[in-house]
Amino acid sequence: MTALTITAVQIPPTPDGGRPGAAVSPDGATDFRACQALREAHERQKWGNLDRCPTAAEAKEFWQGNEYEERHLFIARLNGAMVGLCSVTLPLRENTSTAGIDVLVAPAYRRRGWGRRLLDYAESVAAGRGRTSLDAYCEVPLELVERSGRLLPAKSGAGGLPPDEASTAFASAAGYELEQVERSSRLALPVPAERLETLEAEASAHALDYKMVAWAESCPGELVAEYAVLKARMSTDVPTAGLDWGAEDWDAARVRNDEQMLVRGGVQSLVTAAMHGTSGRLAAYTVLNWRPAVPASVIQQDTLVSAEHRGHRLGMLVKLANLRLAQQRWPAARSVLTWNASENQHMLAINISLGFKPAGYEGEWQKRLG
Repeated sequence: MTALTITAVQIPPTPDGGRPGAAVSPDGATDFRACQALREAHERQKWGNLDRCPTAAEAKEFWQGNEYEERHLFIARLNGAMVGLCSVTLPLRENTSTAGIDVLVAPAYRRRGWGRRLLDYAESVAAGRGRTSLDAYCEVPLELVERSGRLLPAKSGAGGLPPDEASTAFASAAGYELEQVERSSRLALPVPAERLETLEAEASAHALDYKMVAWAESCPGELVAEYAVLKARMSTDVPTAGLDWGAEDWDAARVRNDEQMLVRGGVQSLVTAAMHGTSGRLAAYTVLNWRPAVPASVIQQDTLVSAEHRGHRLGMLVKLANLRLAQQRWPAARSVLTWNASENQHMLAINISLGFKPAGYEGEWQKRLG
């Protein structure tokens, strides 16, 4: 029997593998397309859609990496057939003792030990770069959690996952601990105008010294330094349970890098921020992303209110304003997906008021080496 081979995927210059319109794809494109096809098939089987799945353009842009994070994608084959993939992400500016790990095995090769082989390979890559804390994420459909007779509780946060669910059992057996559980929620669009108006009237009374500012794709130059401060706080002010994750250093250059990566990946973005009238400082922000290739779904990204500005309903106000903009700009969208730590009751309460319903639960796993 031919041994399992695991090789690095060379990321092609375009999602289809070559220059736009090129007849022949360069080396690496076949591997990249195979990994993308496996990911998409897995998402369709698990969720019945591609709402959570990066598009080929997003994946191409992501796996190229940047000066802030090194990213490696690997493909595994046995006798020429694709067995699965694994990946390693390595932060370069901060959190340099950590690595992100992911494994996905093709359905025909599951429960035969290949997943553990792929995991061992990814862990060895991380260890070889001096990383001592590994993190991994996997989301479980809502119905599997709701019908489970018991749950494996999060070690540091709140919530739990079914211990006999495939990803939970795999991670536990490999020595990973469930540090945190995030709840994914879905909001049906369009949101009734009367609901938006009622919530805005209630919240606005608490925020008389604030005004909403918004932009698409690129933050205005006069606000980008302030925006970078909020992006940095996003890495420390939200619940992270016992995960080995420290503050990120954001400046204007990093904001621009992030914005440009999204644009190159075909992602459209809307940001609404709250500006404090007295100081002129940005106090809160929220982000929504939309992909033309997945037109029915909007992805809620960051939402943050600076600690010194809490208590003024700014989280609700920025979300309301951004939802209005999203419904105008992306009329084909039929839902918004968001994720919140189970212990983040304040943000969950805002989302519930808006009309979000539970859609799944994501386990955030950690393994410390040595």
